[in-house]
Amino acid sequence: MPRNPSPSLRAVLAENLRKFRKNNGYSQEKLADLCDLHRTYIGSVEREERNVTLNTLEVLAHALKVSVPELLTRGHDQNEIP
Repeated sequence: MPRNPSPSLRAVLAENLRKFRKNNGYSQEKLADLCDLHRTYIGSVEREERNVTLNTLEVLAHALKVSVPELLTRGHDQNEIP
């Protein structure tokens, strides 16, 4: 039986991705362009519908100017937009 990541980890990634994206002033389309991904892919990650690879996590973190652990840990963003 395939193993799935914890829904809570996907939720943390989705929440952090959205916060960091907005803090950088990026639309989903802009972030997707920076990462060479499709806009719908970014949206599906933010809706917790996708599991991302380590490579994609690294690309997203670089584009958002944060570390991979910051993307995966709740409460890292001190200057979040409500």
